[in-house]
Amino acid sequence: MSVTESKTEIFDMSNSEALDTSKGKNSVVGVFERYVQPCLAELLGSSLFIFAGCASVIGNVGVSGSVQPALAHGLALGIAIAIFGEISGGHFNPAVSVSVYLVGGLELVLLAPYIVAQICGGMIGAGLAKLIFPEETFSTAAGAAFNAVNTTGSVGAATVAEMIMTFILTLVVCMGAINERTRVPFVPFCIGLTVTANILAGGSVSGACMNPARAFGPAVAANYWTYHWVYWVGPLSGALLTVTFVRLLMGDQKRRVILK
Repeated sequence: MSVTESKTEIFDMSNSEALDTSKGKNSVVGVFERYVQPCLAELLGSSLFIFAGCASVIGNVGVSGSVQPALAHGLALGIAIAIFGEISGGHFNPAVSVSVYLVGGLELVLLAPYIVAQICGGMIGAGLAKLIFPEETFSTAAGAAFNAVNTTGSVGAATVAEMIMTFILTLVVCMGAINERTRVPFVPFCIGLTVTANILAGGSVSGACMNPARAFGPAVAANYWTYHWVYWVGPLSGALLTVTFVRLLMGDQKRRVILK
């Protein structure tokens, strides 16, 4: 993405002219900057964000409340988006990538590579967190895997909570960074604050994941898979709900599919 573009367009990677190859760039450089570099940015950004998130959870063992994880996740995500957004759009979350693609902010050819990069980043970040903490502390925290759901009776509430919180998150992304009419220049920190607010609000119900890559990495590191599917179904359902609202109701004329 050209450095001359507005910071409010950091999530929009759908423009086939995002990289201006007419100004003397050879095809190898153009392909690298348009396809390879964004995936590397998603890998690195996801690794750093999820490392910070996992470390905050593991370090919070024995402390009541979720202020530390909420602040760490929100701040780390906002910073990662701010520094990598011009390269990849700064998704770091499969649910975000799905919603951004479906509202027209990402090329189809990048969707699967982004998700793979995010999942790999999740495993790297969780692995780094495991590396720096004592084994006992790591095990006590279940490696920062999501263990808030431990009975069948809580599955429904947790899945709905994940859907609602991810809906809020992806709505902020799509309306604040993709939808031209409502774009804002400080969207990275809006997104980070949304994550913080959601963790404070819903952490006790489901753990407030909102991100399948954030769930998958620690699950691999700790080999903890109890009700892991909740953290895929809930966030992806929330992403699809956002797409419905943006495409049918809240999007501008470019994004809406009706009443253009």
